Amino acid sequence: EALAIVLEEGLENRIERHEKMHLRLRAGLESMGLSYIPKRSLHSLNCIRIPDGADDAGTRKRLLEEYGIEIGAGLGVMAGKAWRIGLMGHGSSIRNVDLVLAALKHVLGP
Repeated sequence: EALAIVLEEGLENRIERHEKMHLRLRAGLESMGLSYIPKRSLHSLNCIRIPDGADDAGTRKRLLEEYGIEIGAGLGVMAGKAWRIGLMGHGSSIRNVDLVLAALKHVLGP
């Protein structure tokens, strides 16, 4: 089933969509003052530094409860220092990227 979905969209189109959504997310996050870890990243997995003063678990909990958005916590040495935002499959859409950006902006506040 998954391969049929990929073939229907076309592999090149799918790759291009993921790249465009990654760039859209990156621009939005950087406009909010958030930075990437590392500077270069995969289009499908975006790792951002938790801003100073932000509550890691509290922010992720609010995103899930208020918006139905689940972002990953940092793992290993990055625990408490980074969030992981996936852009895979149907999640890699303008609607979803814009929702994540608006939700993060609201939850993190001014």
